[in-house]
Amino acid sequence: MKIITGGVSAPIGYKANGLYCGIKRSGKLDLGLIASEVPAVTAGVFTKNSVIAAPLIVTKKHLSNNRSQAVVVNSGNANCFTGHFGVLYAERTCQVIGELLNIPADDVLVTSTGIIGKTLPYLKIAAAAPQLVKGLKRSGGGLMAKSILTTDLINKEIAVKITVGGKAVSIGGCAKGSGMIAPNMATMLGFITSDAAVSAPMLKLALKTAVDKTFNCITVDGCMSTNDMVTLMTNGLAGNRIIKTSGKDFKIFCEALTHVCLFLAKKIVEDGEGATKFVEIHCHGAKDEKEARLIAMTVANSPLVKTALYGSNPNWGRVAAAVGSLGLNIKEEDLKIRFSSFAKKIIKIHTDVGRGSAHAVVYTSDLSHEYVTINGKYN
Repeated sequence: MKIITGGVSAPIGYKANGLYCGIKRSGKLDLGLIASEVPAVTAGVFTKNSVIAAPLIVTKKHLSNNRSQAVVVNSGNANCFTGHFGVLYAERTCQVIGELLNIPADDVLVTSTGIIGKTLPYLKIAAAAPQLVKGLKRSGGGLMAKSILTTDLINKEIAVKITVGGKAVSIGGCAKGSGMIAPNMATMLGFITSDAAVSAPMLKLALKTAVDKTFNCITVDGCMSTNDMVTLMTNGLAGNRIIKTSGKDFKIFCEALTHVCLFLAKKIVEDGEGATKFVEIHCHGAKDEKEARLIAMTVANSPLVKTALYGSNPNWGRVAAAVGSLGLNIKEEDLKIRFSSFAKKIIKIHTDVGRGSAHAVVYTSDLSHEYVTINGKYN
């Protein structure tokens, strides 16, 4: 695997762009677009929140045929809790982008991120759409990555090149997320592109497998959002023999996809609102992987553990309390806890619960004064 430049527009046949359309008061980029030259087999995973934003309703409907050719996203407004007009404006956004790209509106996916409960300024999006489409370019991945940010401080993007069936295949991605980060989905947006040829069933399996190991293993504050999704587009222009089974080619593709997702997931944690530390929570000795992840996630989401981390305090008692809160009948003599040095950039907490051989790791950050300040003012 080779790391390359370009982000989401690195694979063959993709262009991207990002610009300011007037949604954000800050004047920062707030409208982004990814487009493929040809229709792409597409898979998506979405938030498990029962309150789902309007654009996700539309995108789920458009993905019923496992195909898309473009993704448009705005930041600064979540278009959530916006009733009938929220869905209408999401649909119209797809229509105007579809018309400008000369593709069906159903082949356009749409999503939003930002403040909940405010009407989407659709007219601003529609007015900026021609310029957005006109500015699409192979080097536009960075603009797309920047246009989706809210409280984020940094762009999060990556691209890799691999060999599948003797053909060069690329996978690119970008993501946003800083606060409201928790699993199922990880509360964020992620957009991944590839020029590989993969069947729809195998693409869904690949994305689910990668997300479970990456985006669903991160947390900043344990809060689940209403707008989160990750999409994976594969347009087949690399010319490899289509991946239809779980053989060698599928394994190579999945390993690269997981690498891309894990890189983006870790960048989200590193950029957590007010975060000063990057933390790995390891759970050893669980009965199965599900239990191990539950224990690790409970420790990672404990405000007492997270504030101790902020204070560089290896308070193992708070870890023990978090583990015990699950009621798993873990014996005191079986529970072992250790911290790595706080002098290093990455802090590791290891818990062994003595119930089996399963292991899981969750990535998180500390909880600082700055987190409270950021979220106390966010609306």
